[in-house]
Amino acid sequence: MTDNTPFHRENATNTRHGSAEKTIHCISLGCPKNRVDTERMLGDLGTMRPVDDIGQAKIVLINTCGFIAPAVEESTRVILEAAEQIKELSPRPLLVVAGCLVSRYGSELRTAIPEVDLWLAVEEERELRARLRPMADFELPAQDLPTLRALSTKPVFAYLKIGEGCNHRCHFCTIPSIRGPRRSMGLDAVVREAETILDQGVRELILVAQDLTAYGRDLGLRHGLETLLGRLARLSDLHWLRLMYLYPAGLTPRLLRFMAELGPPLLPYFDIPVQHAHPDILRAMGRPFAKDPRHTVERVREHFPDAALRTSVIVGYPGERPHHFQRLYDFVTETRFHHLGVFGFCPEAGTRAASLPGQVGTKTKAKRRDRLMELQAGISADILAQCQDQEMDVFVERPSPEWPGLFEGRVWFQAPEVDGMTYVSGVDIQPGDLVRAAIVETKTYDLVALR
Repeated sequence: MTDNTPFHRENATNTRHGSAEKTIHCISLGCPKNRVDTERMLGDLGTMRPVDDIGQAKIVLINTCGFIAPAVEESTRVILEAAEQIKELSPRPLLVVAGCLVSRYGSELRTAIPEVDLWLAVEEERELRARLRPMADFELPAQDLPTLRALSTKPVFAYLKIGEGCNHRCHFCTIPSIRGPRRSMGLDAVVREAETILDQGVRELILVAQDLTAYGRDLGLRHGLETLLGRLARLSDLHWLRLMYLYPAGLTPRLLRFMAELGPPLLPYFDIPVQHAHPDILRAMGRPFAKDPRHTVERVREHFPDAALRTSVIVGYPGERPHHFQRLYDFVTETRFHHLGVFGFCPEAGTRAASLPGQVGTKTKAKRRDRLMELQAGISADILAQCQDQEMDVFVERPSPEWPGLFEGRVWFQAPEVDGMTYVSGVDIQPGDLVRAAIVETKTYDLVALR
């Protein structure tokens, strides 16, 4: 999911660029893991105030995504647009570009876009403050000051990244070459960060990593995710604990049994990217499991009969023939995921899949994607229709622009930014509230509720 909206903080007031205030215009592209990196960089800069207007900024920071070709194109476009916008400003703000795109194409970018003042690969992002100091005409915080993430997702939720990189070598994926091998964050450090986030009023933590189920193996923790979940679940003021990206092979009976016994605040929400359903395609993808993903679904539902399931799949992978796609279509039909992402295969430079024989045409990939999304629309509408007239807890996030008194929020099976939302109205509702509301209307992907 790409988020290209400028960061801002609550209660910020506009100031002119010519003021003495230190201001930053920030755009974060790509996944939630990237967003966490952006928040850390902003926190590292201390008292700089984010502004929506690029013309008011002393620094323009763009954190890029370089995972697949469309993300590369978007990141490049955003950089060029920012460079064009600031070139006539006086004084001209510093333009800083960081993230995955730089790690993947850094040398080419430095030559192609000389307007950028500072390039930072992923592993260099912690050096932002030190690298900016000799360039800036204003004071930056001392190096030895402790820094906190500048949360951009308050008041309800925050992402908690517990690992970096990946040890899997899926043939279509660029992540290991960009982010490196798996490196788990220290257990105590993760818990301390969670406590700090909750102290700021956040009530939902969303754990993210390339493979949550592998957490702690590189630290010598035999059952790392279980240990971490047990500690996080005991934190006061944590209402929802959500897990994003659970590798199918890592969802063992032991882990599922532990999660079921743990109970709230852990949500029975499972984000399990299966990528495909046919063993021939899974083997061609180099997935560490090449079995029927139905077994994983059955295992989850054995312990969580009412689980909300999310997955992502790739259509048009090299060698995917009509009977392979039909197997995937049947799997989606039978499984009835709450949420489904469908992506046409992108032959990424540097991956094994890019040179495989049997490349599938663009029109065929689009047609297969459309068929699956049409199928999923009906499944989603049916699932949401079962919520009609139920009372459910809704976390209220923000006022809706549609009309006064209407707010956007989420029920437990709706993750932010990737799933649908719940529109809620009623008396005395404010962002950050957890309200009990009746579902009065259901749509294809969204709910409407009345308190």
